[in-house]
Amino acid sequence: MGIKVGIIGCGSITKLRHAPEYLANPFVDKIVFYDRNPERAEALAVMFDGTVEQDVDKLLTDRTIDVISDCSSNESHHLFSTKALLNGKHVLCEKPISLTIEHAKEILDAQKQSGKKFMVDHNQRFTRAHQKAKEIIQREELGKVLTFRTTFGHAGPEQWGINKTNSTWFFRKERSGLGVAGDLGIHKVDLLHYLLDDEIELVSAFQGTLDKVNENNEPIEVCDNIVCSLKTKKGRLGTAAFSWTYYGEEDNSTIIYCEKGIVKIYHSDQHQLEVITKGGEKVQYQLENIQTNNNQTNSGVIDAFIESIRLDQTPLVTGEDALSALKVILGILEAAETNMVIRV
Repeated sequence: MGIKVGIIGCGSITKLRHAPEYLANPFVDKIVFYDRNPERAEALAVMFDGTVEQDVDKLLTDRTIDVISDCSSNESHHLFSTKALLNGKHVLCEKPISLTIEHAKEILDAQKQSGKKFMVDHNQRFTRAHQKAKEIIQREELGKVLTFRTTFGHAGPEQWGINKTNSTWFFRKERSGLGVAGDLGIHKVDLLHYLLDDEIELVSAFQGTLDKVNENNEPIEVCDNIVCSLKTKKGRLGTAAFSWTYYGEEDNSTIIYCEKGIVKIYHSDQHQLEVITKGGEKVQYQLENIQTNNNQTNSGVIDAFIESIRLDQTPLVTGEDALSALKVILGILEAAETNMVIRV
């Protein structure tokens, strides 16, 4: 018998990533869609040969469903993911795991109680360039890591989301909560934890709503730019910039500076990974291009999650990993609001 999947929320992330990747997975044979807006669920059911459930509670308690993808907006993750786990479902949750540490802990408690798999879609861990970079760093081919810088910016969620207007939920405080920090920043924080096998411990930051306006032409309620200084537990120092106002070109790059050279990731269009040694030697890797809003390829997330269920393995991104990234993002926002250095 194949795996039956329920998806909550039928926005762009479901349409472009979750649904096509479940459909392509040989072990999944049925997808059931739910959205607060039934027309969206109907449209995706047609597109991906699935069915529609109009009542989210019925979806969560349906005994024939094995897996739930929680693609709801940020403020609802703790409600749906917790309930799905307690109803015996394996859960793949979109990031951030939630908007508060308390809500994230509710999900983690439900996961422990249920014994089911829980993974959060921090998809940057799955790209080949990031995995190769981690190997190079782990093997200390360039010695120890000293400093780093990372950037994630694009033209904004209203260019990409299902609602391509300024009324997008990403711009609303009560739904998005964390602005660009929770949308893009949390990806890079999780990536740094993964690449460096370390955790960010001290943060300072500046944030602003520099350009984005809502449907009434007023500045949005969350930050559209944030720039941070970071220090890890192992003493590495770095900077990070996250933006919804990179008009013209997306930037998704990370540079790791080591004792004997540099690792550049997604810095060049031709070479997704470049290693430049202290002596000036260059090693360039052509791995797959990173997923951007315009380049949708299989992220590997769904396949990895289904495999963790089938083979009873710990998922590559655990709830604890996601909580530790959330704590850093909340620290960064607190640092920006208080103009202080915050210990995570």
